[in-house]
Amino acid sequence: MDLHKKGVFSMPVSNIEVPPQDFDGKVNAEEFWEGVSLEMISRGLVPSNRQNPFVVCPSYHYWAPWIGRHTRSTSMVLNTEYSKVHTARTPDEASDFNITEDRLTDEILKLKMEAVRSLCKQCGIDSKGSRMDLVMRLRQEMQTRGTYDKIFSKVWGASGGWAVVTCPCAIVYAVKFNLRAESPRDFADILLSMTHFPNLTLYDFARGLATHTNLREPESMPFSPYEGRLLEPTDNNVRLASAGQIKVSLPWLTSKKVVPDENGHPLTGSSEHYALYDRFHEANTKDKKDALRKIELIPEVCGWVNSQCAEQLFAGMRKNNHFLNMMTPTSHIFLVRNILHHYNNARNTKTLEEMKKALHVGMEIEFNSRGQTVMGMYFFNTSYEKTIQ
Repeated sequence: MDLHKKGVFSMPVSNIEVPPQDFDGKVNAEEFWEGVSLEMISRGLVPSNRQNPFVVCPSYHYWAPWIGRHTRSTSMVLNTEYSKVHTARTPDEASDFNITEDRLTDEILKLKMEAVRSLCKQCGIDSKGSRMDLVMRLRQEMQTRGTYDKIFSKVWGASGGWAVVTCPCAIVYAVKFNLRAESPRDFADILLSMTHFPNLTLYDFARGLATHTNLREPESMPFSPYEGRLLEPTDNNVRLASAGQIKVSLPWLTSKKVVPDENGHPLTGSSEHYALYDRFHEANTKDKKDALRKIELIPEVCGWVNSQCAEQLFAGMRKNNHFLNMMTPTSHIFLVRNILHHYNNARNTKTLEEMKKALHVGMEIEFNSRGQTVMGMYFFNTSYEKTIQ
């Protein structure tokens, strides 16, 4: 899971409609995306978009992520972005907020000096001094959420980018077009909308995701055991994990449990859910206990799981950023969804061809009810589910 921060559309935050008081954070995804499609079709029937009665305006209560129909539990999916602004953080979440500030500070450091000075002026901050002086002043101002959002919008754009969820074979299962700055809440919305909660979740802010999700669902505690860590966070386990002297075997990743757990995943039989860091962000955390969230501790996946699928997808989308970001919000999300649909189809076709070539099979490969490829008495644990349709 990752965020494509360069995929944004222009949209003043002040124009976002406030949701009704009885809004429970659930949006009808089928109804929303049908509405977006209807706006695209009706554009050819009216003189201008201003006269289009089917325009879909971004709002907190009518703006749904796209999750494949075979992946989401129901047509009602979660979008709780309104709570980013109007809900106070718990102490646990507040302690993790500095990580997000660090990430935004890193992006500011990449800007040209003129852009940093301009950003300071727009935020009402003294623009004199060295680059580091200016960055430190901006960081100090980011202590309040309002200023943080303002700086975020200047650095990344008005919207908050795309929150994307992929499987290890790079198929996109879900995409959420954020209206505001990214937070673990966005990915929690997607995960909690799925029919089956994944056993392993790789994210560049795994601790924040596990903390937020468990606080939202205290009765079920989605990330457990050990709050999504691979081992109990004892001093000895942390020391061994930091030194690379311990492994955590999860045999159900390769062979389904003979006796599945209660509410276990249908493909693994396990009800354990772990929040882990991808390899390129393991060193970003300041919590020593996060050594127990390293993917390299699991021998069943170490060496073959590509934890950078999302980054590779974003690199391929880079050529589209300019024209996509110039579009209206609905045009932007409609076209991105279609691009991802064709991307998924191309990945699936390539995977099938590679299977046939490797196995020297001339017959057609079929699929079981879980979307896995099947041939004779054997099956390959490769998901072919068309989620972006």
